[in-house]
Amino acid sequence: MKQLRMLSTDDKLAEIRRLYFQTTRQTIENDLAKALDLLKSMSTEEERERATVYMEGMAQMRSDWKRRTKKPKSKK
Repeated sequence: MKQLRMLSTDDKLAEIRRLYFQTTRQTIENDLAKALDLLKSMSTEEERERATVYMEGMAQMRSDWKRRTKKPKSKK
């Protein structure tokens, strides 16, 4: 059985950064959920602030991609 190790704050930030750069339209929901879990596990506000730019970027990507996938409603 493989032993799990605790992630350091730098490891968590690196994973959030990796998710940010590798997310796609198909994976954004799962990637954002993983990033939020990592963010919640950070113990101080200073640690969470370091991830802010990536979290905001992922939220913006999700918003943009959702907006593009909605079909305009036709008027009758």
